[in-house]
Amino acid sequence: METTEILNTVALTLGTGWASGLNIYAAVLMLGVLEVTGQVTLPETLAIVSHPLVLGSAALMYGVEFFADKIPGFDSVWDSIHTFIRIPLGALLAAGAVGDLGIAAEMAGLILGGALATGSHATKAGGRVLLNTSPEPVTNWTASVTEDAAVFGGLWAALYHPWVFIGLLAVFILLMVWLLPKIWSGIKTVFAALARLFGSKPADNAS
Repeated sequence: METTEILNTVALTLGTGWASGLNIYAAVLMLGVLEVTGQVTLPETLAIVSHPLVLGSAALMYGVEFFADKIPGFDSVWDSIHTFIRIPLGALLAAGAVGDLGIAAEMAGLILGGALATGSHATKAGGRVLLNTSPEPVTNWTASVTEDAAVFGGLWAALYHPWVFIGLLAVFILLMVWLLPKIWSGIKTVFAALARLFGSKPADNAS
């Protein structure tokens, strides 16, 4: 395999895993449409995303998520449920992006794809919990549109400008490592405040 092919494979593998953690349906939809329209030729092991049933299902669920992801409070419930969808499917897509490079490469794809999907999903879901402390919907809409744009733009870069994508992904990973502890600390503060709020009521009633 030539160096260019290896680079393209690595970028696609990392890109599918990362994008899946943000919006799995947008990732499948974009890859499937590009394959159907002949804009790209995906590895045979990933080309299943262009099947009409897969493409139709992804389009339907992307439409559902487009609205669900913009409702304050409900978006966090949606993210919680999708912990069990985005991460495993992200790992599978990344493994499929490896192509016919052998079982070891597929396993590496599963590991890397799952890790990246977990990281991007945790960053998205944790950030949404903090955004939901503000009652106005503007921040949720802005975050949702930004995430979708990042998925489409990131996958486009992975397919057409792999070096650019890998560089941007490195920046994202560094930012994620810096952000996640702060997000987690903020989430603990939010839940501690909620616990004090609801925990104080029985005591007040008893007195």
